[in-house]
Amino acid sequence: MATDILLPKLGFSMTEAQIAEWLVADGAHVTEGQPLYSLEADKSTNEVEAPASGTLRIIAQIGEIYEVGTVLGTIE
Repeated sequence: MATDILLPKLGFSMTEAQIAEWLVADGAHVTEGQPLYSLEADKSTNEVEAPASGTLRIIAQIGEIYEVGTVLGTIE
């Protein structure tokens, strides 16, 4: 069963953020807790960890702005 990778809300007033960099390639195996991508929001950059282990399938593109809760990819 696939696990969605959702854009997290990292601050009280955060409503959207930009994907700065994917740290793992599409199709690569990831483990839960491994850093997946860098997120730029509210003048800060944060690394977001994998919510599960499995094969990464990327949907979101670098440089695009997404709303909190948007599915950025899946882990199968």
